[in-house]
Amino acid sequence: MTAWENAGHQVALRGVRMDAHTRCAHYHSLIDVIALKHHCCGIYYPCHLCHGELAGHEAMPWPADKFDEPAVLCGVCSTQLSPAQYLEADSCPNCQALFNPGCKAHRHLYFEADSGS
Repeated sequence: MTAWENAGHQVALRGVRMDAHTRCAHYHSLIDVIALKHHCCGIYYPCHLCHGELAGHEAMPWPADKFDEPAVLCGVCSTQLSPAQYLEADSCPNCQALFNPGCKAHRHLYFEADSGS
């Protein structure tokens, strides 16, 4: 297992065999270009499996009361989005890189359910 850190981004970022656009060993299609900040450690990981392999602690989803704070990183341009912005977008609002729509199916792993869900 190879853990990469930062990959040129100016945030705390770790992943298993992660490329410069935050694709990892587990999710690596052309549109797998986000990383998610975990509330437990404040570190961005490309996916929950990378966190499980590298963090050494149990994951904690991003709290619903912090949905206006940055917790999603575009791996193409390094723009940070809030969960609210990310969940409303199909692509990065800065560089228009497409996001994998399948990632939102795992939202419960990354984000607490809010009262509006």
